[in-house]
Amino acid sequence: MKAFPYHKNKQQAFQAAQQGIEEAKGIYENIVKDDPDYGVHLKRLKNEVNEAYEQINNALEVASDKQKEQLQQYQDDLQSIINDVNE
Repeated sequence: MKAFPYHKNKQQAFQAAQQGIEEAKGIYENIVKDDPDYGVHLKRLKNEVNEAYEQINNALEVASDKQKEQLQQYQDDLQSIINDVNE
């Protein structure tokens, strides 16, 4: 593992995870199952969810305890989106 300027990268990693979850939620909230473009939106949502998971996992490596709690909540939020879409 590389040596990072610790605090700055911890915050950046957390913010990237935060942005990733917000983007995934934004797509999810605007997805309509009977939309003719549903498949396109679903694929985009899956990409965003995967990216958000990756950002969360990266952030978890350097996160403070408080950040870890929030990041785990983000993971739960993503799992809820996946569960709902897969119904």
